[in-house]
Amino acid sequence: MDEEYDVIVLGTGLTECILSGIMSVNGKKVLHMDRNPYYGGESSSITPLEELYKRFSLPDSPPESMGRGRDWNVDLIPKFLMANGQLVKMLLYTEVTRYLDFKVVEGSFVYKGGKIYKVPSTETEALASNLMGMFEKRRFRKFLVFVANFDENDPKTFEGVDPKTTKMRDVYKKFDLGQDVIDFTGHALALYRTDDYLDVPCLETINRIKLYSESLARYGKSPYLYPLYGLGELPQGFARLSAIYGGTYMLNKPVDEIVMEGGHVVGVKSEGEVARCKQLICDPSYVPDRVRKAGQVIRVICILSHPIKNTNDANSCQIIIPQNQVNRNSDIYVCMISYAHNVAAQGKYIAIVSTTVETSEPEAEIQPALELLEPIDQKFVAISDLYEPTDDGSESQVFASSSYDATTHFETTCNDIKDIYKRMTGSDFDFENMKRKQNDVFGEDEQ
Repeated sequence: MDEEYDVIVLGTGLTECILSGIMSVNGKKVLHMDRNPYYGGESSSITPLEELYKRFSLPDSPPESMGRGRDWNVDLIPKFLMANGQLVKMLLYTEVTRYLDFKVVEGSFVYKGGKIYKVPSTETEALASNLMGMFEKRRFRKFLVFVANFDENDPKTFEGVDPKTTKMRDVYKKFDLGQDVIDFTGHALALYRTDDYLDVPCLETINRIKLYSESLARYGKSPYLYPLYGLGELPQGFARLSAIYGGTYMLNKPVDEIVMEGGHVVGVKSEGEVARCKQLICDPSYVPDRVRKAGQVIRVICILSHPIKNTNDANSCQIIIPQNQVNRNSDIYVCMISYAHNVAAQGKYIAIVSTTVETSEPEAEIQPALELLEPIDQKFVAISDLYEPTDDGSESQVFASSSYDATTHFETTCNDIKDIYKRMTGSDFDFENMKRKQNDVFGEDEQ
């Protein structure tokens, strides 16, 4: 333990594990510690089921009808991966995919007027969808064609829209799209949580819709992927990657003190020993004095014995409830997975509802989502504080990550990873640099 490292990482949440893997691949000497005896920190998967009941302080143990406790792996923070998104690229480039198996999520749905509908994201689906009337469909189809052909480097594709100045609100006007269509485009395709995006230049929104369509095109059913055995597999995959490159992992290791000298970090003290370092990465729970509370998220894990109604009996899906539909400022998300992903006993489904807390009665806020899931066998309610760093690390060299938000995909987490990487190294995160070096540890030649 009494050694010198380039980087010490505290906490084995996904953000920390990916950064640890990246730093190891880049030739840094890394020590990775977690005060918990398990991987994943806030974003762990809980198994067996008895452990989940304990964690939420339920008085009883799971009934017989729940099957074997060991068949369950329940994610505390549910998220899907966009098939063409940043996290999948990070997984591919670091070859962590060798440790994981993914399955495509079967459908993506959106809530309108109390019912749920499949999200149309291709021209064919748009024309078949009963979310819109006939004329609306044609206008939406034109909009989708415009987005698909849009290339920010080719002004011929702009059709009078300036990606850097035209607001998204005006792009919708140009195609004469109605409020319902705007709701599902912004929230179920571009995956925004609020409507603030309407008044900023449209380039990011167009790129987000393109990401959705391109992800969908890869597998056909939905743009989302999910790992077998749950998200807890992800941090472990990156932990193995880091270990291959000489990184050291220690679970169940208490952190007594982060040692500072002259305003910057020099090491971490644990059980009387000090490991020295030049830079430190950690989740907010290790540096309460360097983060601020930025809101709350409510997540409700629901165990069901049936698929969700009106989803064609899908064994996995996502439902987005746009804020306008339920008079809120932020969307409500439902992530559903099941025994098909080896995360629940045979015939059982896990639906997890999440949203940003807006009132003093968070459970009442998610009622519209819970109504879609009835009957519910058992629910587990968690309200978590969201933290963000107050210190950018430039002086202290302490780089804290942000808490995981209410979204059901990893794009915001990846933005945080890229942001921390840039602050640590001074350069942008470049996927190409991440490609494994030739003749790497496995001795595989790259042709």
